[in-house]
Amino acid sequence: MNARPEVLIIGTGLIGTSIGMALTTSGYVVHLRDQVPGQAFVAREMGAGQLEESGVIPQIVVVAVPPRYAPQVIASASREYPKATVTDVCSVKEHVLSQAVALGADPSRLVGGHPMAGREVSGATGARVGLMSDRVWIITPGLADEWRIEVVTDLAIACGAQPLRMDARTHDVAVARVSHAAQILASVLAASLLDTPEDHISVAGQGLRDMTRLAASNVGLWTDIVTANAEPIAEVLDEVIGSLQEIRSALRPDSNRGGDPEACAAEIRQVLVKGNDGVARLPGKHGRDATHFQTVAVMLVDQPGELARLFAASGTAGINTEDVRIEHILGRPSGLVELFVAPDQAPALRQVLIERGFDVRT
Repeated sequence: MNARPEVLIIGTGLIGTSIGMALTTSGYVVHLRDQVPGQAFVAREMGAGQLEESGVIPQIVVVAVPPRYAPQVIASASREYPKATVTDVCSVKEHVLSQAVALGADPSRLVGGHPMAGREVSGATGARVGLMSDRVWIITPGLADEWRIEVVTDLAIACGAQPLRMDARTHDVAVARVSHAAQILASVLAASLLDTPEDHISVAGQGLRDMTRLAASNVGLWTDIVTANAEPIAEVLDEVIGSLQEIRSALRPDSNRGGDPEACAAEIRQVLVKGNDGVARLPGKHGRDATHFQTVAVMLVDQPGELARLFAASGTAGINTEDVRIEHILGRPSGLVELFVAPDQAPALRQVLIERGFDVRT
């Protein structure tokens, strides 16, 4: 008898498939179901589990479908498997879970979940076995039995995630600020490029790419998410719009603040300082307090093996690279690689790289 409970994953997109891959690796028996059979087949080939067969009675059902469909699927799974613990992975909790219960889901067996992980790509082919590793997995217990909450907690841990309990309303308010509003702002900024002259876009740097990366996300999924969590997102956007209007006024000193450019500059500076302070509040590596690193910039030729050679040089010198960023240089077959290291290690890393012939920039 397998020590792990059997799991049925309904929905084999990016998240469902990634969970299946992680659970299979951890020793769970995973069954896969999708309304598109070909998608489930791809998930199986990715190593997410086996296709569901008749007669399977799972102990856990993981619903990994978009918020639009989740309440009905959760309720149906609750009726189909009257003894199973049912959980979901939707990024909106209050609306989805309340609707599921209204449609017949058993609240004593329903444990909400939301792994704070994802990519700007969708579908089973984008799945990764380590997608949940070291990511927070929010668990919204609701009225579920305590032992069922622990079952879902164990499932999150088996995927490499860090479980965190939170009530559904608090979850929705939190993710509106740290995730959902960010998606909208990225999309709005990226949409402004549609009417931008080509020669302007051609000089875009890494900053714009970083700011707009989320805009490549799945449109259908995010339409569902934003619609389901509308009010908390709207409240965040009200704050952002107010701040943008203030700085817009400051940028036009001739018609505002009595035309005093010094007062306008002070207001702009205040916004930028608050931005610095806000970034400093973001958790650092592995959820620890934010840490300030120094950057060692290296210009690399864009060819196979160069990144590996750079990382090998850093590793053999006994220096741990905390983060890395790559910026491709316009019109050149090269890229600027920035290695983030502890401040006391930066001088030694620069010296080692120079000695090994790397083009270290200051």
